[in-house]
Amino acid sequence: MIVRSGFEEMKASPWEKEDAQHEGIPILNYLVPVAFEHDRGRLTGMRFQSVRAERDAQGRRALVPTGEPEQRFECDAVLIAVGQENAFPWIERDLGLDFDRHGLPVLDPATLQSTIPRVFFGGDAAFGPKNIIWAVAHGHDAAISIDKLLNGEDIHARPDPLLRMTSQKMGIHEWSYDNDISPEERRKVPWAAAEKTLKSIKVEVELGFDAAAAWQEAQRCLNCDVQTVFAKSLCIECDACVDICPMDCISFTTNGAEAELRPRLQAPALNLTQDLYVSDALKTGRVMVKDEDVCLHCGLCAERCPTGAWDMQKFLLEMTHAGPGCRGKTAKRAAA
Repeated sequence: MIVRSGFEEMKASPWEKEDAQHEGIPILNYLVPVAFEHDRGRLTGMRFQSVRAERDAQGRRALVPTGEPEQRFECDAVLIAVGQENAFPWIERDLGLDFDRHGLPVLDPATLQSTIPRVFFGGDAAFGPKNIIWAVAHGHDAAISIDKLLNGEDIHARPDPLLRMTSQKMGIHEWSYDNDISPEERRKVPWAAAEKTLKSIKVEVELGFDAAAAWQEAQRCLNCDVQTVFAKSLCIECDACVDICPMDCISFTTNGAEAELRPRLQAPALNLTQDLYVSDALKTGRVMVKDEDVCLHCGLCAERCPTGAWDMQKFLLEMTHAGPGCRGKTAKRAAA
């Protein structure tokens, strides 16, 4: 496998790269294809140029030739996997449907409506390839837009989801919530031997967990539906929660911009894609900052807090789908 980018930048999931390495497939990085080589109409090899990644002042990456000699690889077949793009040759361009510079339809991102009011797009066709769950969500959003459009409503008036937070506290030091800290690492799904799987494409590679391993893996569940909720009015800033937290994810510090807060927490918050949980100013002027990225949802902060400033609350979110539930009161009465 020959790749233009570096190993870490490859557009493949970590487990896909692990699977390839398990089967002994070499992965060669920072090589850009230059030419196919033929002999009397038959493919004999490919030539590649070595490059390195450099970034400009705006952080945009460019692949710059290293000046090393080209590398040649013998082959009699090449599978080109440089990605995919949308194509809409079946849509006549004089219909009034506008496309952007990437060849994607121009859409309202909230309603998924195109420049033709009764045409909607979602998933890969709307914003390029991502994943199936994302595309399914677009289907629900577009269905709401269509439902409201057909009922003469403003499709920009989106229905609110049902949000419910339920405290797991039952009484003094009594909780219906219990989530022991598990030091166990994630188990790897067993593979069949490479010498067996490489003989036939019909041989299944992942064997799956047996019942005992599956049960053990399920014990690692973090109960992500139970959230830590902080009430600043009850906090006496005793720092007991800071002491008890096994992940050092709670800090009390002076406020500041998020970029300033991250390095001065108990444990620096390194995942920039995860927002910090920052309270309003407390009595001393400090703020509580929690790094949600490493929280185990163990509930020890809530158990230790002497004033109940921390609470474990079960989170339920139900999205409103197309149908009577997404319509305004007037449309509901008319439908009835």
